[in-house]
Amino acid sequence: MHSGPDFDVREWRPERPPAVLLGGLNLARALGVADIPVIVAAADAESRVFASRFCSAGMLLPPLDQVDVAAEKLLRLGERLCSALGRPVPLFYGNDDYLNLVLQNRGRLAPYFRFVVNDPEVSAALIEKELFHAFTTRRGLPAPRVLQWEELGPVEGPVLIKPKLKIAWEKTQIYLRLFGGQGKARVYPDGRQALADPLVRALRNELVFQEYIPGDDRNLWSFHGYADENANVLAWFTGRKIRTYPALTGESSYLELAHHDELAAVGHRIVARAPLKGPFKIDFKYDPRSASWLMLEVNARYNLWHYLGAWNGVNIPLTAYEHLLTGKSGPAPARFGTTYRWLNLRLDFHAYRDLAARGELGFWGWIASLAAARKVYDVFAWTDPVPFIVGVLRRLRRLPRFTARLTRWLFTPS
Repeated sequence: MHSGPDFDVREWRPERPPAVLLGGLNLARALGVADIPVIVAAADAESRVFASRFCSAGMLLPPLDQVDVAAEKLLRLGERLCSALGRPVPLFYGNDDYLNLVLQNRGRLAPYFRFVVNDPEVSAALIEKELFHAFTTRRGLPAPRVLQWEELGPVEGPVLIKPKLKIAWEKTQIYLRLFGGQGKARVYPDGRQALADPLVRALRNELVFQEYIPGDDRNLWSFHGYADENANVLAWFTGRKIRTYPALTGESSYLELAHHDELAAVGHRIVARAPLKGPFKIDFKYDPRSASWLMLEVNARYNLWHYLGAWNGVNIPLTAYEHLLTGKSGPAPARFGTTYRWLNLRLDFHAYRDLAARGELGFWGWIASLAAARKVYDVFAWTDPVPFIVGVLRRLRRLPRFTARLTRWLFTPS
């Protein structure tokens, strides 16, 4: 992968310029299936998105902890595109580190890129979980009860622990040691057991403690959409998780879109009240004790669900692209399809094994759940096979025995 973009600007038209994507394969495909040219700028040289047929050009960014250096490189790309096409180009960002880069440099990026982000107060509250609680209280938004350190001892029910900051948290001791390198949070049976963990005590100032809402992964729903500068929702859908790994606190392994009018109404009210602008994903869990939906988190960025949404008739990145180019804000479509599910087979196999060990899911039950719907996949796609092939070859090359045998087969005379 070139450190700088290698392309001929003349292949693109000013009326349909390329989108610059700070993100991965699922988002590139969501844009690509809408025939939007994609220039990928990513910090991982081995990202499979660079092998996708939807990646028209690629640029390797510096590590994202070097925010200023990465921003300078992105600015040079924007200057080149804007100069050649005579207009700013749409910018998409697919994780919190990329979002942070955009937020910290929004003024410098604005002359060359088109994007819609939240007001500074809202943006800060959505990235720093410690600010999120105060934000939800001020706005009157439904959220789980936050527990202070001195309140943990008497708590008899489960306690959820999260890192305070979303940025680069996978390199922290919270993720590596407290979470064991897996998942986004940790659940303790009660407050006393949380207090008794020496790692929790050592890292307490970097953690947020919440009351855990009962229910398994299928109780985890989300409201996704894109809103204009006035918080008008231009496209949306609702969905839920079928399985995650690790269970309850991990990454998505199997997802589906599903209709839920009550949740959609709650989501629309939150967007207006916050207010939210640009892309958003609001995570919810239904609390049977209060018969209400509680907002767990808001991600103000594009995400892998958008690939699934595109296959089910609501392409949120396409809506954003058209709005960023034209400024038009039409009404959101009323319905969406539910034909396709999204699957990460590797993670879902681990999720199945965990559930099987607890007696909650048998092998044939797992197989039946996979066969229940048509699917799109995290990596594999018949229409874009090279990223999957590249991933397989990289895994095989890491196996010394396979490499030795392949070398002997290739170079031994017959």
